[in-house]
Amino acid sequence: MTMFRLAISSVRKRTGAFVASFLAMFLGSAILMGFASMLDTAEAGDATGTARETLSIMANVVGGWGLLLVVFAVTSTLTLSVRQRAAEMALLKSVGATPAQLGRMIVGEAAGLALVAALLGIVPGMLIGRGLLGMLHDTNQVPADIGYSFGPMALSMGIGITLVSAVGAALITARRTTRVRVTESLTAAAVDTGRLSKKRIVFAVIFLLVAVQEAVVTITVMDGKGSDAMATSGQADILAAIGLALLAPAIMRRVTALVAGPLRLFGGAAGGLAADTMRRRTSALASAVTPIILFVSTAVGTLFLQATENAAMDASGLAKTNEQKNIETLNFVVIGMVVLFTAIMLVNTLVAATAHRRREFGQTRLAGATPGQVLGGVAVESAVLTITGVVVGTIASVFTIVPFGLARSDSATPDGSVWTYLGVVALAAVLTGATAYAATRRAVRVPAVEAALN
Repeated sequence: MTMFRLAISSVRKRTGAFVASFLAMFLGSAILMGFASMLDTAEAGDATGTARETLSIMANVVGGWGLLLVVFAVTSTLTLSVRQRAAEMALLKSVGATPAQLGRMIVGEAAGLALVAALLGIVPGMLIGRGLLGMLHDTNQVPADIGYSFGPMALSMGIGITLVSAVGAALITARRTTRVRVTESLTAAAVDTGRLSKKRIVFAVIFLLVAVQEAVVTITVMDGKGSDAMATSGQADILAAIGLALLAPAIMRRVTALVAGPLRLFGGAAGGLAADTMRRRTSALASAVTPIILFVSTAVGTLFLQATENAAMDASGLAKTNEQKNIETLNFVVIGMVVLFTAIMLVNTLVAATAHRRREFGQTRLAGATPGQVLGGVAVESAVLTITGVVVGTIASVFTIVPFGLARSDSATPDGSVWTYLGVVALAAVLTGATAYAATRRAVRVPAVEAALN
């Protein structure tokens, strides 16, 4: 009971630190329920043949990738939330809190947030499911007489998976946090070096190896198989993006070391300020760059994959089959889901991370920096984040684009417009820059002394 009361008190005092985790769980449960309801719809509507297969594919394929992204996002945001409280955790340890008590506190917080988020996600999940079925009706992939149903499959998958992923992420985070000694916790709270754990490296290597395997299978086994090559190439970019995102702390550490000198020489006060803060906030920057990587990789990979497929079909002079229409619909649904989810998570993560820096901004201003210089420093950080996320995300998209191009049309150069790519990059830049600027501007409105003391 003591740790439960402590968890409730911590949530009340640090509401902003929990917003990112809560929204990840809420959006994730809504997406999972929406896609899982296609299974309820197929069962209740007695769907048969192609219609049942389409509904099952929509639920299993798209919902499966949604599950992977949700678990990854929940783990990432929950880790950010706990990391922001490193000093608080160190203080609790110093006054006698045991690792088991801190672990129960972290897991209790996550389970409570997940349950509330999943329950609130029911209504949005219904709306998502209805929208999906309406789209399938409009494209004649499912008969109009099959009505929408939201039942046990949607509820059990949405609520159950959200709870399990949240508790699992909390256990991983709690184990890493509670095993660190008090002095190490205080050092980590002061200087965030972004060191990679062995488990993180192992999982990153696994995801990257699976992505490579999918790419190789596409080029070899699926060569000349036409649209069927999408089955292996279409998921390689997501796997590669997750693998690279797991390595984001190390990537951001290298990027910071690379740009720190030029920023101090040519970036003026804002550049020097950005270089100093980036060096201290490697893990926080890694959390912010993760949704950019996922966004760019999936959007670019899927859009250019579909463009290559459309060009190949046009060159053959053949009309698309119903299965090919299903695949095209799935591709655009994946794009829409991932773009929406990662865009919201990008905005949410940046807002949560920037709000947590209000005290830092106050101390910086008391040391002599002007509000304009603080805003300039954050703008430089946002530019570095955007460029890094775009470059890494583009590299991940290559795992899909090049193998599919070779298998489908014997060309490593993808079809599609350069404006499509620039549009994805511009959207990533606008989301990152506008969110960081707005959140920082709000933070610097607080008087410096008040911000530094809170």
